[in-house]
Amino acid sequence: MSQEFNNRQAFFNYFIEQKFEAGIVLLGTEVKSIREGKLSFNDAFCILEDNEVWLRGLYIAEYKLGTTNNHIAVHDRKLLLKRREISKLQAATKEKGLTIIPLKVFINDKNLVKVEIGVAKGKKLYDKRETIKKKDNDREMKRYLK
Repeated sequence: MSQEFNNRQAFFNYFIEQKFEAGIVLLGTEVKSIREGKLSFNDAFCILEDNEVWLRGLYIAEYKLGTTNNHIAVHDRKLLLKRREISKLQAATKEKGLTIIPLKVFINDKNLVKVEIGVAKGKKLYDKRETIKKKDNDREMKRYLK
């Protein structure tokens, strides 16, 4: 019974070169809100600070039944990665034009909230047009096959 929330804009705006699965440090009300599906990837990205990876801009709505201990909707959240993975991310972001973005948030079989992040390179306008053309062609093919 795993839930999955995808960042559709990431695949439209970026070429994904590498993917990593990371744990995320959350409060109890944040987990409950994610289980209700109340999150948004708008303007979310990852940064590296002091050999730690932080997720910035991920919107998790306040839990409606939360009391005074409710969380703030948008704040920096620490991602849990191995040292080897963090060093790979540091090396990748030193290259020109590469950034780290969240691709999806999901709840795994052990009921833990995980984030899939990707090292990405931004697409140019003509690449985006190509992506739209490819989607339209795939849609047409599915329509004819039915």
